[in-house]
Amino acid sequence: MSLSEEQAAALSAETVVVAAGRPPRERDQPVNQPLVLSSTYFGTGPLGDGDRGYGRYSNATWDPFEEALGQLEGAELPGLLYASGLAAASSALSLVPAQGVLVMPSHSYAGSLVMATELAEKGFLELRTVDIADTDAVKALLAPADGRPADMLWLESPTNPMLGVADIRALTAAAHAAGAIVVTDNTFSTPLVQQPLALGSDVVLHSVTKYLSGHSDVVLGALVTSDAGLRSTLLHHRTIHGGIAGPMEAWLALRGLRTLALRVERSQASAAVLAERLSAHPRVGSIRYPGLASDPGHERAKSQMKGFGSILCIEMAPIGGSGNTSSGTGAMSGAMSGAEAADRMIRALKLWLPATSLGGVESLIERRRRHTAEPVSVPENLVRLSVGIENVEDLWADLEQALGTLGG
Repeated sequence: MSLSEEQAAALSAETVVVAAGRPPRERDQPVNQPLVLSSTYFGTGPLGDGDRGYGRYSNATWDPFEEALGQLEGAELPGLLYASGLAAASSALSLVPAQGVLVMPSHSYAGSLVMATELAEKGFLELRTVDIADTDAVKALLAPADGRPADMLWLESPTNPMLGVADIRALTAAAHAAGAIVVTDNTFSTPLVQQPLALGSDVVLHSVTKYLSGHSDVVLGALVTSDAGLRSTLLHHRTIHGGIAGPMEAWLALRGLRTLALRVERSQASAAVLAERLSAHPRVGSIRYPGLASDPGHERAKSQMKGFGSILCIEMAPIGGSGNTSSGTGAMSGAMSGAEAADRMIRALKLWLPATSLGGVESLIERRRRHTAEPVSVPENLVRLSVGIENVEDLWADLEQALGTLGG
């Protein structure tokens, strides 16, 4: 493809995201990778390394995206593209041995948590959940004095939706000391903001649906590793279990990836502005955003991230009586709970879109506990905001008028 590992390492990520995965620099070659729609390929004799053979094994449209993502994450190998983020998560979880031990954040992407929980209920693995921001608690579960050490540590930082920040360096070191491999979901941060492989992780997971493709028009996932043995195992799982990407989706994702740096720069800047303003609004009970100096994960995020991301969460204050701001419930006769206030505020928005995804060019908002799969420890009144690339003043004006409908 277009960039060697050495060339990619010498360039900024903002340049790699545009230059990686291009066709060869030869006369009359296209600038962009063409879309290849074929389920099978010409060939005779046994298949060997480098042979495509069949569409479940390989597709030329996957290659440039996988190369670009691998180079962005600082990996020594191309990434692996999957049909969805959960297909990638399933492949990563397959690395846990039979009846092995998995340590996972108690607050993490609901799909991954549900999948791990169901595997545990069927006896395929032992699941230990923990507040991933509590480093000592995680270490205690990785190598308990009276139990089996962990086989895999699953990290997510910042977590979805509570935005807890894990000490990735310390936890990966502790996991490796216990004999565990580390998988880190880097969807919220993207490789432009955080590179878990450089912090010690073995495998990095992405829901490509979100920031990497960036336009809310594809469903894809990806894994990245520098370990050739792990990559071979993951590739085999993808091939045999059939969690492959469609070529059209892969082509769209690569096109979306080209603008990642611009989108991340804009959305992060806007998120910081909105976080400051929302933190001072009387109808907001509390706010979670690692970019705020008051956030408990702020200093840790500064030490391992190149920004603070574009996701923030607020907990709506109850209206008309005393109540439990952290849960959105309480004895408030004739009043409005924090959860009710959140729903009313969201219904009043005109520009922000009430929807369940994140990371697109458009700004999305939702109350997370409307999902039955969301852990009950997530407050009922917690609202997650995915900041897009619209004008920040327009975004703020819409939030302000919607909050104004609550009175006060």
